[in-house]
Amino acid sequence: MTIHATMTPEIGSGFAEISFAAMPTADAQHLWTGGADAYGLRPETFLSDGPGHPCRHCLRNIEAGEEFLILAYRPFPALQPYAETGPIFLHRTPCRRYAAEEIAMPEAVPQILSSPDYILRGYSDTDRIVYGSGAVTATGKIMERATELLARADIAYVHVRSARNNCYQCRIDRRGR
Repeated sequence: MTIHATMTPEIGSGFAEISFAAMPTADAQHLWTGGADAYGLRPETFLSDGPGHPCRHCLRNIEAGEEFLILAYRPFPALQPYAETGPIFLHRTPCRRYAAEEIAMPEAVPQILSSPDYILRGYSDTDRIVYGSGAVTATGKIMERATELLARADIAYVHVRSARNNCYQCRIDRRGR
């Protein structure tokens, strides 16, 4: 199930409707109930000392004093050469999955996207990186860049990743996908 954040096109803006998708609740539930991560390990539990620990399920920062999990996550349906796996954070106790409200401004993105820039990279419908689609993108330009990428027939979805560490943040889809 994908929760949608819609960007309403402005006249002449060229923006298409896109949606941000958080980690699926089934994936989070598996981890909250003691399931293994992408490497077959139990997630590690830590106590947050404040901002800098973005939860990939609610797409909010984990507040100081809250417990969180660190685990290996692979946001792809199957193993294959382009199925990148990396560390992510998740609230230790269940949180509500990100449900966006309508977005009408190009700079409006989920709360966890608070760094100056991110890598946006397109993937095909076979979950392969589309070469030439990856670029470090200013946070204020994420909506514009995602719209450009998703206008291409060879790109099925876009990953938002940390520009410093390449950590998976969330996925962007065409609305209705």
